[in-house]
Amino acid sequence: MQLIDPNHPAYRRLWVRVAIVAVCFGWAVVEFVTGDPFWGVLAGGAGAYSFYILFWTFKPQPPATEPVAQPDAEEEEGSAATAEKPSKDGQAE
Repeated sequence: MQLIDPNHPAYRRLWVRVAIVAVCFGWAVVEFVTGDPFWGVLAGGAGAYSFYILFWTFKPQPPATEPVAQPDAEEEEGSAATAEKPSKDGQAE
């Protein structure tokens, strides 16, 4: 089970992945400096795990492109017909 989905579009940018790892390791340093090694180990473990997932095993996926939808011929005829209809007061819009 992965806690971080490396295929998510948010992780495509390098600066996002670097920031996540840096914040985790930075917080571990803060915890060790303030004298709380338990939370320092947990934050360091989160940093190590995020480094492993976001850098070591990261395989970028190309962005998925969807085909451009072409309007139907009926829709084009219908919109042209409504554009030529006069409004209720008798004047064309």
